[in-house]
Amino acid sequence: MNRKLIAAATAAVTAAGLTIAVALTSSATAADTADPALLVAMARDLGISSEQARERLDAEKVAGQTDAALKSRLGPAYAGSWLDSTGHTLTVAVTDPALANAVRSRGAVVTAAKHSASALDSAKIKLDAKATTAPDAVPGWYVDVRTNKIVVLARAGGETQARAWTAEAGLRGDMVAFEASTENPKPLIDVVGGNAYGLPGGGRCSIGFPVEGGFVTAGHCGAAGGRTSNPGGTIQGSSFPGNDYAWVRTDAGNTPRALVNRYPGTVPVAGSQEAPVGSSVCRSGSTTGWRCGTIQQKNASVTYPEGTITGLTRTNACAEPGDSGGSWLTGDQAQGVTSGGSGNCQSGGTIYFQPVTEILQAYNLRLMTSAGPTTTTPPTSTTTTTPPGGGGSWAPYTNYGDGAEVTYGGASYRIIQPHTSVPGWEPPNTPALWQRL
Repeated sequence: MNRKLIAAATAAVTAAGLTIAVALTSSATAADTADPALLVAMARDLGISSEQARERLDAEKVAGQTDAALKSRLGPAYAGSWLDSTGHTLTVAVTDPALANAVRSRGAVVTAAKHSASALDSAKIKLDAKATTAPDAVPGWYVDVRTNKIVVLARAGGETQARAWTAEAGLRGDMVAFEASTENPKPLIDVVGGNAYGLPGGGRCSIGFPVEGGFVTAGHCGAAGGRTSNPGGTIQGSSFPGNDYAWVRTDAGNTPRALVNRYPGTVPVAGSQEAPVGSSVCRSGSTTGWRCGTIQQKNASVTYPEGTITGLTRTNACAEPGDSGGSWLTGDQAQGVTSGGSGNCQSGGTIYFQPVTEILQAYNLRLMTSAGPTTTTPPTSTTTTTPPGGGGSWAPYTNYGDGAEVTYGGASYRIIQPHTSVPGWEPPNTPALWQRL
């Protein structure tokens, strides 16, 4: 049956001559294989019809593929992307007007930006490096691609402190915006989210996504070496704070499957294609069941009582204590595991998740999918954990811990801020992360 997948967009040109709206078009049929319960949850929580939910899933699949292609094509001129409130129109920001046609040729809206995505990420690294000195009035900060700025959250009466802190970190004023916030984030660990498993020393958390040999979950659920129960296993790696991820190798006899519990029933997991800002996202948790919202921002930092977590995705989907570690999906694509946040499912809230691709890369894991175990993008990268005093050449998609040392371009560097590296974060480009020796 023919179905209109994407609404036509109206052409409009800005004074800068760089914003031209065009329709995204594709033969994508992501909704044809979507779990019916997921469509029901999307319709309920996004206030749309079931047919609109189907259309949105189709459009979001196209947008994810388009965004990935343009990010590669635009290179350093890429300044981020986002979907509109309907999930049908993808906007891609560029810093070089000469590349506007490259965006339009892929069926997306193009808009001008002053700061590239890499420039904003580099600026945010400076704040992340100063996380331990962040004022109590600052619960978090994130890259906002829509405004092309680093947004720093500040509780009532705390904006002056927030401004002084960002200035001390060396951020230019034109790259920062301040937003009033009532958030009081904390890890959600008290009861179960997703499928339950027992924690070392008692208590429970939630399975995020099955991987070959075990599953991934939230780092605040337990330290490396700890034993889990039901299913039994050993925590092979855990990072919290700084990150909020862990992975558990399950004992023989436990079989990881490419499924997420939707209470009742299950949802299949087909892959881990990252969804753009503005996409719908649904979360599994045993406290509140299936809940949906949209992705608000990426590369967010949030400060819990235990410390600051960086690189999270910020959403308006609700969650409550006990949903911690659970699964986040857009359609049938894995997005991340529940970290924490503010609010509840009666009054609403702000919840953060740890992107699943970073977890897979950090521990070199293979996500279980309906087609079998798959590696994450980029498939040719390798991931290692560099021990203190490690040495060796700097490499992308590598987890560098306290005390790590690397060489790059003939020079030696020592870690300042533990992190998982990505292209563009080479030591000479990130003095907030590395100290030249």
